[in-house]
This record gives sequence, structure tokens and C-alpha cells, in this order.
Amino acid sequence: MSAHLGQWLGLVARWAHVITGVAWIGTSFYFNWLNARIAPLVSPEPGVGGELWSVHGGGFYRVVKYSVAPARLPKTLHWFKWEAYATWWSGISLLVLLYYVGAREYLLDPAVSAIGPAPAVALGVATLAGSWVVYDLLCRSALGARPAALATIGLALVTGLSWGLSHVFSARAAYLHVGAALGTIMAANVFRIIIPAQREMVAELSAGRTPDAARGRQAALRSLHNNYLTLPVLFVMVSNHYPATYGNSWGWAVLVVLFLIGVLVRHWFNLRNAGKSNAWLLPATVAGLAALAVATAPRATGGTNPAGAGTAPFADVRVVIARRCAPCHSAAPTYQGISAAPAGVMFDTPEQIRSRAARIAERAVVQWTMPLGNVTAITAEERALLGRWVQAGAPLR
Repeated sequence: MSAHLGQWLGLVARWAHVITGVAWIGTSFYFNWLNARIAPLVSPEPGVGGELWSVHGGGFYRVVKYSVAPARLPKTLHWFKWEAYATWWSGISLLVLLYYVGAREYLLDPAVSAIGPAPAVALGVATLAGSWVVYDLLCRSALGARPAALATIGLALVTGLSWGLSHVFSARAAYLHVGAALGTIMAANVFRIIIPAQREMVAELSAGRTPDAARGRQAALRSLHNNYLTLPVLFVMVSNHYPATYGNSWGWAVLVVLFLIGVLVRHWFNLRNAGKSNAWLLPATVAGLAALAVATAPRATGGTNPAGAGTAPFADVRVVIARRCAPCHSAAPTYQGISAAPAGVMFDTPEQIRSRAARIAERAVVQWTMPLGNVTAITAEERALLGRWVQAGAPLR
């Protein structure tokens, strides 16, 4: 596959992932809000558990919710499933195109582990499948009826997964796989639990039998789980693009805190929708983000020259940039699979290099997140050289 074609396939997959993800999250938010706002009927109707009135776009709407199901099915019944399926498939396509096809650049980091591309890809796939199996078994056990215990064990498992993957994959790949594991659980909930329960209810009604309310309750519970996982997945996926979150030795712990913050924000919405007290939750999330920002701030290693002693002539710096950075970050990249400079960052001229001095220091000297997977084999001594040059004011001499 050519680099140009790969980038366009990636763009299409990402675009599809964003569009379908917005649709899925939108329906999840709406139906959970709907369930929280359903009120008792003013005039009772057989089989109806509650109703809700709303106004939107110049029209008035009345929604009723049946305690189990209506006595007779309407001619047209709308289902909400393809948003979930399309979001998962487009996300998996991105995972394969970027992290599995480009495993050496994105999935692996020689400084983290010596695992090869094939076993790393196998581990990634096993992580997604295993996460669903473990979650489903827990929900089917006695813990399924104990939300607090299930949530505690779930947090412990997310923490263990974050820690474990951070010692095998590159930091970005570890983040992405945790998010993909949660997304897989959500999609599998729809495919394996929610939709089958709804199909069974429809079949029972069509046969003139009363549906099993227990299946409906189980589907509603899994839907609620999905609701709480939605924002953690978004927080994790977005943070993957910000090296300040994963570019340190405690990146796995930052990931867990971001997961918790996502849960708290979603809980704030759910409590607010139910008309319950929630004043402390948003300040807690803001405090959590502030604490992460402080905890991940770069630290000087002591002295006036933390990157090492000695001078750093620009001639030496330019050689390092040319060897380790410019194969990708150039108007004409030479690294296989790269057809255009990532993020438009180019290091072809002295002025371009100097204008990016702070970014070079952040990504290559402090966080060690560039080059990706260290594919160009930059050394610690070369990183220190770049650090001394930036600290000296990035002179072009």
C-alpha cells in the first residue's frame, strides 16, 4: 500500500469513526436523559409506565414509555444499533491501518519492550476480545447485581490493563488499546445483549406472548454501563493526542485518572437529569485535571543545565535533526510510509528548526515521545545535545 493511499484510507476511516461515534453518543445521551425524565402519567393508560413532553424545532413531542411492551406492535419500529456497529468497525479499521500495519512506528517502542510486530498485534487483538469476555463474565456473576462492587473491580481491571500495556506497547498505543477495549465492551453489549433482548421481546409480542421483563432489565443495565463508559472512552482517545498525558513514566496512572474523570462527568449529567444533587462533581473533575497538569509538568533534574554539561553548536544540532527528525518532518519525507510532514512540521531550514525549538525540547528531550517508536534510533546523548541547544536560546551558530 502506498503512503498516499494509506493516508486517504486513514482519513476516510477517521471521518467515519467521528460521524458514527457522534451519532452513537448522541442517541446514548438522549435515551438516558429520556429515562431519567420520564414522569408518571396524569391520566393512566394500560401498560404505560410514564411519559415526557418536549419541544424542539417548533414542534411539540409526547413520548410514552411502556412498563414492558405495548399490547400490539406498531407497523414501523425504529432500532438503534448501526451507530454502535459502525463506530466500532471504523475504529478497528483505524487501529489496523495505523497501529497494526505501521506497528514499528506506532505500536512498538524499543525503549519499552523488545516485543516484535506479530506478537504485539496478537496481544492487541487478544486485549480487545479478552476485555469483553472478562466484563461479560463479571456481569453474569453475582457481582452483576452489586453495582458498587462491580465498579470497583472494573476500575482495578482498567488500572491493571493500563499498567500492563504501558510496559509492552508505546505509550500512545497503550492508551489507544485501553480506549479500544472499552469501546469493544460497549459495542459487544449492543450486539450480544441489548439487541438480542429487544429482538426476543419483539418475537414474543408477535407470537401473542408477554415478553420476559428480566431480559429487558438486563439490556437496560448494559445500556447504563455503556452510558458510563462513553465519556471515559472519549477522554482517553482525545488525551492520546496530547503527549503531556502519556509522555512520562506515570502515563498509565494518568490514564486511569482520566478514566475516573470521565466517569464523574457522566455521573454529573445523570444526577442532573434525575434532578439530584451533584454540585461537588464538576469541581472535583476540574481539580483532578489541575492535579494532573501539575503532576505531569516537566521537572528540571538539578543545576542550571539539566540536559547535560557543555555547549551545543548548531552544526551538531542540525546533523541530529537531519538524521533523526527530517526523514519524516520534511517537505519531501524519505521515511517509508510517510508522504507528507506530520502536522505540517518541517525541519528543512535553520529557521524552521529554530522556530520549533520549544516543541523539539518538549517531545524529544523531556517526554521522549519523538521520534515515534524511536524508528530513527536517536540516542540519549543526542537528546541531551538538543536540550542544551534549546536551553542556550536555540542559537543558529
